[in-house]
Amino acid sequence: MKIFVCVKHVPDTAANVKIVDGNSFDDSVKFVVNPYDEYAIEEAIQIKEDTGGEVIVVTLGIPQATASIRLALAMGADRGIHIKTDELIVDTMTTVAALKKAIEQDGGADLILTGKQSVDCESMQTHYYLAQALGLPIATDVVDLVIEKDQAIVQSDLGNSEVAIMELDLPCVIAATKGLNEPRLPKLPNIMKAKKKPIKEIALEELIQEKPVHRTSVVSLEAAPEKGQAILFEGSAVDVVEKLVEVFKEKAFI
Repeated sequence: MKIFVCVKHVPDTAANVKIVDGNSFDDSVKFVVNPYDEYAIEEAIQIKEDTGGEVIVVTLGIPQATASIRLALAMGADRGIHIKTDELIVDTMTTVAALKKAIEQDGGADLILTGKQSVDCESMQTHYYLAQALGLPIATDVVDLVIEKDQAIVQSDLGNSEVAIMELDLPCVIAATKGLNEPRLPKLPNIMKAKKKPIKEIALEELIQEKPVHRTSVVSLEAAPEKGQAILFEGSAVDVVEKLVEVFKEKAFI
């Protein structure tokens, strides 16, 4: 089975993210593999370990995004494809067009895995548009996946402790989420081996000469505001309401 995993190189949102001039990140900002994509990588490797085959990791990103591919290779993926661009943020339709072309040029896929969303833009669009572009069925928020012959049997998290069970014909697109598995931590020998695994580099401009019409664009980048402190009111209900009204007036809410 030939499995493609689409990953994204994103700022580590668990750390302090500093924005420069409203359009770039400070050099101190650490980038990591999109956390949801780690579930996709792990699942692909487990399928390969059970049934054999090949796992190819593909990403569209800045030159430093090679680090995210290397992590996936250290986890157990076989090779990588890096679609290189100097653009920090690429719109969804261009991303989809590039991923589609890269997968097709490589001979196509039996299964495509992604994370359900990225933690930076959180648009939750790429996997849907990719499936549409390739004419493939898709399941998202997947917390359980079983491959049986020419089908993928999945459980998708609907929230409120409810799941949907679906059967999809292969090839298909699966968008992973927390609960599907527990991503492994690469061991040192595998990290060293990953340095010798092949990564094919393709310039975005070579892959798609004419970019799709942008449906979204980034106006500016802003750091998330710091959380304010909670205010605790004491006294009777009437006293609390009066104090609350005064706060609203001070904040110009009313």
